[in-house]
Amino acid sequence: MTSQSKFTVSCQQCGLNELCLPNSLTIDEMDEVDRVVKRGKPLQRGEFLYSTGEDFSSIYAVRSGSIKVFTIDDEGEEQVIGFYLPGELLGMDAIDSRLHMSTAKSMETSSVCEIPFDSIEDLSTSIRNLQMHMYKLLSREIRIDQELQMLLAKKTAEERIGAFLMNLSMRYEQRRLSSTRFRLPMARSDIGNYLGLAVETVSRIFTRMQTMGVLRVEGKEVEILDRQSLCNIAHVRDEEI
Repeated sequence: MTSQSKFTVSCQQCGLNELCLPNSLTIDEMDEVDRVVKRGKPLQRGEFLYSTGEDFSSIYAVRSGSIKVFTIDDEGEEQVIGFYLPGELLGMDAIDSRLHMSTAKSMETSSVCEIPFDSIEDLSTSIRNLQMHMYKLLSREIRIDQELQMLLAKKTAEERIGAFLMNLSMRYEQRRLSSTRFRLPMARSDIGNYLGLAVETVSRIFTRMQTMGVLRVEGKEVEILDRQSLCNIAHVRDEEI
């Protein structure tokens, strides 16, 4: 067995294919996609997938683990702009400029599938719905960015964290994992950075939610004890998440 084959999992075998590929693909079409997807060794915690200023050539699908995407401002400060979980695609923001304007770093041991963008364009001419699926993914990225802007502009610190946890809950549920008990792969400081809050505020609100009986938090492990109360804190309806 070669070192490459140790890490190879075909799209047909992957339990996340319905999240990053159209669900209408035939077996032959999925084989076509498999032929262009590159699967390398897992990224270790802290290892970079791509960096700001690098040429864009591929988009990436997280197969396991989690990836943090961030930029560095003029003062050299890091600004977290997204967290990506298994089944989610990243790198699409560089399609326009053909340069990565952000940096992607693994938050834990992570496996990714690299999909050359030129190959996607070629496949889109022969595989029905692939191009529309990519449009939907791009639309989702725009919507998430808009929702974050609204979150930072209008909501209190408690509402921001409530909405953040409800969003993670939904994303884990989509992966057929528990929506009430999950691990936070990111540090408290990264959560605060993403939500525009001090790390002390994040820790204080987690403690308050535990006291209220809404959450149980042990390190990075979170259990939602009262989902309706968390929805009320976030000012969202469960079905909206």
